[in-house]
Amino acid sequence: MRRIISDIINSDEELHSERTATNGLEAINMLESGQRFDCIILDINMPKMNGIEFLKTMNRKGIKQNVIIVSTIAKEGAKETIEALELGAFDFVTKPDSLAEAKGSEFSNRLISMIYAACNVSITYIVQKAAEEVKNMVGGRKQTPVIKTGGTKNRKASASVPGVKYRKKLVALACSTGGPRALQYVIPFLPKNLDAAVLLVQHMPEGFTASLSKRLNELSRINVKEAADGDILQNGTVYIAKGGSQMRLKRAAAGTYTLSVTVEAARNGLKPCADIMYESLMDMDFDEVICVVMTGMGADGTQGIVQLNKTNKIYVIGQDEETCTVYGMPKAIAESGLVDEVLPLKQIADAITRHVGVR
Repeated sequence: MRRIISDIINSDEELHSERTATNGLEAINMLESGQRFDCIILDINMPKMNGIEFLKTMNRKGIKQNVIIVSTIAKEGAKETIEALELGAFDFVTKPDSLAEAKGSEFSNRLISMIYAACNVSITYIVQKAAEEVKNMVGGRKQTPVIKTGGTKNRKASASVPGVKYRKKLVALACSTGGPRALQYVIPFLPKNLDAAVLLVQHMPEGFTASLSKRLNELSRINVKEAADGDILQNGTVYIAKGGSQMRLKRAAAGTYTLSVTVEAARNGLKPCADIMYESLMDMDFDEVICVVMTGMGADGTQGIVQLNKTNKIYVIGQDEETCTVYGMPKAIAESGLVDEVLPLKQIADAITRHVGVR
């Protein structure tokens, strides 16, 4: 596998594989000798020193390096992968199940794209197409707002019907690369009695969102769960879209809403896809939808928010560039001209709470 990964890296004109190590201890010795790299590709299951121990040792010694997890155990032990991300790993790619898959273009492209992002090499080719589509949808505007206090957006006011109790506001959050760690500065700081439900799309494969949900629930006052098909939407609960599935909100009886979680094709290579989640909120009876876009590659979420803005009153919060692991998704929504506030990571939870209130 080391040879295959090295060949993939060396096949790209911008990258080269500098050194290899057979275990974490050997890799730590390299770093302690003063060697530094733009990126480290790390397995979790290794002899002498595993990937978790490697990251802990690196942190303890104050060694700063970009680390991408590539491991079979990532599928079998999602808990270890979430822990690796908490310890500072940039992101992860699941190791292919077969040699043919390992040598295939899908794994190669995923790995190279991740390395480009981690090394801060220009990733224009990754987001250019999505960004162009977004610009076309919003009339070609390209601007980066800092803070807006007014409302010049084309929004449809919602109406309430006497005798029917509506959940007045909804929070819909999207993130990708760097998200699992960033979410620990947002979800645990939301109050237990938040007067809204939170729908959350974090790009992850099947099996990982359950571990992410469990970990965030352990850290939080607010209830956090992996979304399940048929869940009845409740205020004060965060619903994390299931990896490998698409999540939508649907109307139910008596002014209630339920979640639809279905196994279906990816959109733009993503399942879950934030655009699908945002589009499902169109024409829903919320007084306002608070859309939050955080760190991540690409532009997922922007097209969905553009569509949602045509039918609903929305308030958009984007994470600022300085605190993003990758300034892709927040940049795309900022350039759409729909952002109301651009905030550093640690101010997002307070902004959400202030905007939706508590019960």
